[in-house]
Amino acid sequence: MPENEPVLVTGAAGGQQGSTGRHVVRLLLDRGQAVRAFVRTDDGRAAELRDMGAEVVVGDLREITDVIAAVRGVRRAFFTYPVTDGLLEATGAFAAAARREGLERVVEVSQLAAAPDAGTPRMRQHWVAEEVFDRAEVGAVHLRAGVFFENLDFLVRAGADRELAMPLGSLDTVLPLIAGEDVARVGAGLLADPAPPCPDPVVLLTGQVLSVGEIVETFGGGLKYVDVSPQEWRERARTLYGDAHAVAHLDKLWELFRQIGSHHELYEVTPSIERFGGREPGTLAEFVRRRRG
Repeated sequence: MPENEPVLVTGAAGGQQGSTGRHVVRLLLDRGQAVRAFVRTDDGRAAELRDMGAEVVVGDLREITDVIAAVRGVRRAFFTYPVTDGLLEATGAFAAAARREGLERVVEVSQLAAAPDAGTPRMRQHWVAEEVFDRAEVGAVHLRAGVFFENLDFLVRAGADRELAMPLGSLDTVLPLIAGEDVARVGAGLLADPAPPCPDPVVLLTGQVLSVGEIVETFGGGLKYVDVSPQEWRERARTLYGDAHAVAHLDKLWELFRQIGSHHELYEVTPSIERFGGREPGTLAEFVRRRRG
């Protein structure tokens, strides 16, 4: 990449679950890489990005004129979109703009089991998004990530009376997990100058595999797991998330894990985290300790 040419990072403001874009901004700036941070709103979080040294652009990822302006003059980009409506619309706009402007690599956040017959509508949309990026011929790399530690932390903090209320069946049900920061670390590594070669456009990311019982024990503090019914989960989640798309995805995701149960052998920690991220994946225990300060 030419000297001082920025890397474009979407989702740069961050959110309550993962904040991969914001982590990528910080990690690239720490490497001395120029960053153009794409945000939806010019608020306090955008001001913090400027203070960190990023160039901030404001726009809507679903609006092609905003996206074309943002990608102009860059060759590499990080693409992520929140768990809400609009993923395919944003993907189409970004892929078209990236091809038009000649981007050479787009690293995008997908989901671990993305496939045309995946068990949740969001996973199926992610597979379509991967196909769109591939056909745009922009050097796409798809980060298929497990369940973020941050997702579980959000549910633990939102629960009443130190209860983790989820429809996951028994305490032996296992989940493939990863820290949002580790996903970002892989993304930043693949976008760095010089970036490592990536022979496979699909990069699987699982940092730890834990049972529900192990998750509860790790959070500690008297946390109790309550196996609620799917209907009760949906009713609680509508208030908690306030987004029908997110509730529909998570409802089906928890159902999948409940059906898989204790088959630990179906998941494994993936070497790609250390290979592209530069260090071994973090653990949930480390994440909890950091959150407690």
